[in-house]
Amino acid sequence: QVQLVESGGGLVQAGGSLRLSCAASGSTFRVKAMGWYRQAPGERRELVAGNNAAGKTTYADFVKGRFIISRDNAKNTVYLQMNSLKPEDTAVYYCAADPLRVDYRRLPDYWGQGTQVTVSS
Repeated sequence: QVQLVESGGGLVQAGGSLRLSCAASGSTFRVKAMGWYRQAPGERRELVAGNNAAGKTTYADFVKGRFIISRDNAKNTVYLQMNSLKPEDTAVYYCAADPLRVDYRRLPDYWGQGTQVTVSS
């Protein structure tokens, strides 16, 4: 099995920045792709950013130019640098991992428990 543990969430003012981290452990050989989803209250869980086994990155339109996903393969860790945060970015952010891809084509196999990000106006 694969365990994903997120960190770095919190409260920030609009225009500020946060950096989320997610470390994978366990059967990490199963993890070829990692990324992030988010879910706001009353809303569906949606893709924020992810990659596939070939290294191609996908960003949701609503974060392009503001968020950057990166990965440290040696540490089995994925990061999400979030800049120019807006109140509408408020959500629980979930780390996701998969043997193939984290993008719009399929739901990932593995999920973290989520970390709250709150952006005040």
